[in-house]
Amino acid sequence: MTTLRIMQGTVKSFDPGTRETVVLTDDRREWHVPADAFARSGLRALTLGQRVKFRVDEGTEQVTYVNILTLPDPE
Repeated sequence: MTTLRIMQGTVKSFDPGTRETVVLTDDRREWHVPADAFARSGLRALTLGQRVKFRVDEGTEQVTYVNILTLPDPE
């Protein structure tokens, strides 16, 4: 069974071509958000400085999903 941790942070960088994102948490840790995790959100783009929430697989320490903080997560 996969354990997911939900975290929050600020978009540090977003590449619209590759859809890869770097999120900076409040404790200054950088998290790489791969394109497939971004694709799961259904978003088209992110803006630098935008607040987001994201899920991290605790077993692999990989980001599996990202979404704008104020939007509900899909079921």
